[in-house]
Amino acid sequence: MTFTSLEDKIRDYGSPVKMLRSAPLHHYKFSFSNEYTNWRDEQEAWAKTAVFFDQSFHMDDMYFRGPDVKRLFSDVAVNDFTKFGKNKAKQVATVTPDGNYIGDAICFGIEDDTYSVVGPPIVTAWIEYNLKLGNYAVDIDLDKRTEDNPLGRKIFRFQIQGPEALTVIRRASGNTMPDIKFFNMGEFEIAGVPVRALNHTMSGVPGVERTGLEITGDWARHDDVEAAILEAGRDLGMLMGGAAAYPSTCLESGWVALPVPGIYSGDATKAYREYLSADSMLGRVSLGGSYYSDDIEDHYYTPWDLGVGRLINFDHDFIGRDALRAKASEPHKKKVRLEWNDQDVLNAIGRSLFEPDGTRAKFFDLPLSVYTTFNVDKVMSGDTVVGRSEYTGYLATKRKFVSIALIDEAADVDGAELTVVWGNHDNSNPLIENHVQTQIRATVDVNAYQ
Repeated sequence: MTFTSLEDKIRDYGSPVKMLRSAPLHHYKFSFSNEYTNWRDEQEAWAKTAVFFDQSFHMDDMYFRGPDVKRLFSDVAVNDFTKFGKNKAKQVATVTPDGNYIGDAICFGIEDDTYSVVGPPIVTAWIEYNLKLGNYAVDIDLDKRTEDNPLGRKIFRFQIQGPEALTVIRRASGNTMPDIKFFNMGEFEIAGVPVRALNHTMSGVPGVERTGLEITGDWARHDDVEAAILEAGRDLGMLMGGAAAYPSTCLESGWVALPVPGIYSGDATKAYREYLSADSMLGRVSLGGSYYSDDIEDHYYTPWDLGVGRLINFDHDFIGRDALRAKASEPHKKKVRLEWNDQDVLNAIGRSLFEPDGTRAKFFDLPLSVYTTFNVDKVMSGDTVVGRSEYTGYLATKRKFVSIALIDEAADVDGAELTVVWGNHDNSNPLIENHVQTQIRATVDVNAYQ
């Protein structure tokens, strides 16, 4: 059946939950090599030496250019853009008029009147929609990810993370790299190629305040700059990181990359759902896991739940400000790391591989054990659901299975033992093997993502 809009598709399925739960789509795909050595060593490299991720292929870059660009972003985002401009960067976050979280992405100040937003097309689609609704002197230029871009990319994007990352780049730049403040950008050259670097971290190495740079430059010089950086890091033990290790960085940093966007219900976003194509990303994503509710709004979050309440600035008018003000004093989820019980995990893996239908557990992909776009599991204290586990996987740096969980304040006790229910709600999705749910004990670490 062909649908015109996302709203049309939801109406035909009967509910957003039914649509998302039946979507024949696995987790987000990355269009580069899965491993260059092995994902275990590649994970450990970001804690011990450095890892090089080539991010040039899998994310859209949307450029917003014009005299009203600052006003547009100030109106749409919860952030303060007063001092934003050239060579600044920001984790831009957006919510619906009802205060439900949509998503976040990195916003780069290319020039004072030119911003670039990089990431999956969730935040950018919302900004573009509001640009078209309003009276803004802003033009858009979209550089789509490689698999959707027959014309080729405009820029390369390299991520170098780990305790030796800055040493590597200083070498590659011939010691010309300037001192770059956190979440600011600097301009210099590598192999004679002008580049721009953002100082930030995506691996969250404890005890290392500044652990990496994100470097961009002209796509035509991709190979020259890559070769110079790899050579500079060779004797330091830097490794190339592949598509297996790359998304597992979220387990280290605590970033919830793809929470369910709060746009699937409510009158406040109905026009947006009618605007979005049924074939847009938000029309093709999937929902899985043991956490289940017929009401999609039970899957929504606020910025505080996700640990990004610090980004909110109420001193400017923005979409959702009044709703967030009303939610500010409400109880919020707490973001914690859950360390899964080793023996429970081993038992579940064994059951997933060797038990027959009717008793086998859900299979564990490694290192990131995510099998749908939005993978949400129940977190229990006894018989009570106290939270949701959003990302699960193995960290070689910890020698542990862990997950990022958003739990009730009452359960936010360091060292407390909770239970994660591993496995899908039912076996109705044909892409998910028949299995039974299994309970896995997990210990709360309240400090991992602070």
